[in-house]
Amino acid sequence: MGASIHELFVQMKERGFQAQVVSIDHIPSLQQEIERRHRQNLFNKDFYKERLGCFNFRIPRGLPEARSLIVVAVPRPQTQAIFTWKGERRPLILPPTYSADSETRRQVEDLLAKFLSKKGYRLASTALPLKLLAVQSGLGQYGRNNICYVSGMGSFLQLVAVYSDLPCEKDTWQEASMMKACEKCQLCGKACPTGAISSDRFLLHAERCIVYHNEKKGDIPFPDWMNSAWHNCIVGCMHCQRTCPINRNFIEWIGEKEQFSEEETTLVLNGVPRDELPVMTLRKLEKLSLTDYFDSLPRNLTVLFK
Repeated sequence: MGASIHELFVQMKERGFQAQVVSIDHIPSLQQEIERRHRQNLFNKDFYKERLGCFNFRIPRGLPEARSLIVVAVPRPQTQAIFTWKGERRPLILPPTYSADSETRRQVEDLLAKFLSKKGYRLASTALPLKLLAVQSGLGQYGRNNICYVSGMGSFLQLVAVYSDLPCEKDTWQEASMMKACEKCQLCGKACPTGAISSDRFLLHAERCIVYHNEKKGDIPFPDWMNSAWHNCIVGCMHCQRTCPINRNFIEWIGEKEQFSEEETTLVLNGVPRDELPVMTLRKLEKLSLTDYFDSLPRNLTVLFK
């Protein structure tokens, strides 16, 4: 391992992060893996169009001399919003992968940029499939639920990746693998109420996943087959992560919390535009990263309050 990469890993570790560096030459294989699954009809047509069309596998014009990909895992807690509705407090969770996503990305990119610039290197942002990249880089492994797990973090993390002209002297690229702990464990599949995690294949039936549906725009109703009792998060879902033994030490980890009065809750439920919300209410939503899903909140909260 080169001295610069070793020093990078040390700096990441000091902050509780983990990182891996792989060659830029593997970008085509990331794209090919996505396309292979598509050709095999493993992706629902709508899911593929809506969620997998945003990836960009081209080397950025601003960094044509890119030589490596740096992928970083940052531990992140759940966040909690306590809404008051009909006189009752309703504590609701936002999963780790949603909270402070943009802030985490900026933090990591700024940290990497400062480190690399001192060594004479540069970086550029990516739009790559982060879970697949993290697993194939050796940074993490898939769970049976298709979520990325990193040692010491479970699935309570966020992933950030950048292009860099830092040389990759020792490549750790590998085939995507599932954790050994999952081989004889079926707990996540049993916990998934929609059947998205099935025994007929490893790849998630994403079109059945609660996450896929409650991330949609708020004017799109939930499908008729989806039982309202299955919903459990403001956005996203924690059924499979809560039951996973790997997460036993993290499942109670909750970071930011905010309380919303009945008046504030009513405003959100009624879909009041953000520029008409009280400043303090908007700040609470921003703190919990809920403004990223603002137009989905009325629909999602309505079904959770049933």
